[in-house]
Amino acid sequence: MSTLTLNTPETELGLRTRVDSPAMGPRTVPAPRRWLITRRAAFAGLAFAALAGGSAWSWQNHGHHSSIGDSAALEVTDKLVYHTVQRHALPITITERGTLSSQKETKILCDLETVPGQSGTRILWIVPNGTAIKQGDLLVEFDSAPLKDRLNTQSVVFEQSRAAQIQATVRVDNQKTQNETNLAAATLKVEMAKLALKMYEDESGGTFKISVGDLESKIQEAKNQIKEAQAALKMKAGRRTGVETLFKLGYRGKGDLDQAMHEHLSADFALVRSTNALVTAEANKQKLKQYEYPMRVLELKGAIATAERALTQVARDNEALVAQVTAAKNAADRAFITEEEKLRRFKEQLEKSKVYAPHDGLVAHSPDRTPWGRLVADGELVTERFKILSLPDLNRMQVKLGIHESVVDRVKMALPATVRIDAFPDASYQGSVNSVAVLPTQDSSLSSDVKVYDVVVTIDEDVEHLKPGMTAVVDIHVQKLEDVVTIPVQAVMQEEDETWCYVAGPDGVERRNLKLGVSNSAMVQVLEGVEADDRVVLNPQAITAQPTEPTGPPA
Repeated sequence: MSTLTLNTPETELGLRTRVDSPAMGPRTVPAPRRWLITRRAAFAGLAFAALAGGSAWSWQNHGHHSSIGDSAALEVTDKLVYHTVQRHALPITITERGTLSSQKETKILCDLETVPGQSGTRILWIVPNGTAIKQGDLLVEFDSAPLKDRLNTQSVVFEQSRAAQIQATVRVDNQKTQNETNLAAATLKVEMAKLALKMYEDESGGTFKISVGDLESKIQEAKNQIKEAQAALKMKAGRRTGVETLFKLGYRGKGDLDQAMHEHLSADFALVRSTNALVTAEANKQKLKQYEYPMRVLELKGAIATAERALTQVARDNEALVAQVTAAKNAADRAFITEEEKLRRFKEQLEKSKVYAPHDGLVAHSPDRTPWGRLVADGELVTERFKILSLPDLNRMQVKLGIHESVVDRVKMALPATVRIDAFPDASYQGSVNSVAVLPTQDSSLSSDVKVYDVVVTIDEDVEHLKPGMTAVVDIHVQKLEDVVTIPVQAVMQEEDETWCYVAGPDGVERRNLKLGVSNSAMVQVLEGVEADDRVVLNPQAITAQPTEPTGPPA
């Protein structure tokens, strides 16, 4: 029977009874105070019957015999059983039943995404339930055909995205080169326009200066030609007059007269032409200075401003064009990264179509049903993140317990414990408390007012032949008091706020009030009321049941 050791003063001593829960195993719950007297009466009756039959009587606490089993500490009279009080070590333990589980239990899930167009992922093969496997053994194989098709399609998309990324990168480089060319051409136009203005206005040898000089030369040349034409005209006029006189006198012919007249007309025409050339040159000079020069200056300055605006526009266009192709490249880069990530994920998915054991263990198929209401098996469909099986490590085990709220405050992390397995009663294992729940766990099989807390005790050694689900009994070694006064729990009487026992005195049995400390399942510490070598009555019910004169101690 599982027992729950008490760590309470006298008002709580023994106020527990045992309840077996199908879900949590044996439990202890509070019982009425009068239970203590009834229980002690039963204990005393058993002890007395054993002694009367000549059998050795002892209390055993999971293999440890208490002092009341020593023949020197026990006396029996016709009606009363006496126990001699002694000082002993008092181990305090909390004993509870629980269920074995693995300290390291790996859950094997379906990590495969459901391929679009598929209802789920089909299991091609799964290791049989309960199989003992080694690290690296194949646990489950999923249908990889849809994954391969998706991977092949994604490979094509990936290569297309790579080509688009390369093209976008080349367009960026080309656009930068083109921008440099356009900017250089626009800058050159600005410089050329500035040089054209400077060349036109240069006073030492500019275009305007040269044009003015050319016109002045033409004016001077025209003046010279006028003078020459005037001299020639005067000479031709004299010669014509002489020829006319000689013609009249009959010394020259008609031809000589016509030639003299022609030469005179030619000289006159040359004078007119030279005069016109002078007028034209002077007019051109006037036009050049008064109109053409300011117009040309305005035109050249306007060309400079236009070139500068064009340069600014080219710079802005360059920025926009570079930004445009850069944005296209960034989009291509992101698309490439996305498609590359998809390709990598799809490859990983294909690799996950076969699941291997990460460590040694025992295969336990998932009890959960698929969305189609079926258990995992060959040919069944499962969805992503569905639990396929678990893989407990059978070399490292633990026990999950439910500790009553009245004693859970005594359970601390790392406290030593002894674990015994119902299936192997001759073996015991050393363990320690690994965790204590902060919040209670409601057990539906018990009263809603009863609270138990989950406590996990690990077995701190490698084990063999143990399997999850086996029932275990755990002794949590809370404390060990050295050299303290103890008496058997059945010697203690309790009613309301009073706690006492019966002690053999010189004039018979006397009642002594007690102040109790901690206890285990057999013995209780006495702080005040009795001392070592006192003899206490183990069957006080024999006194309370027959209210007669006190029975004296044995002679």
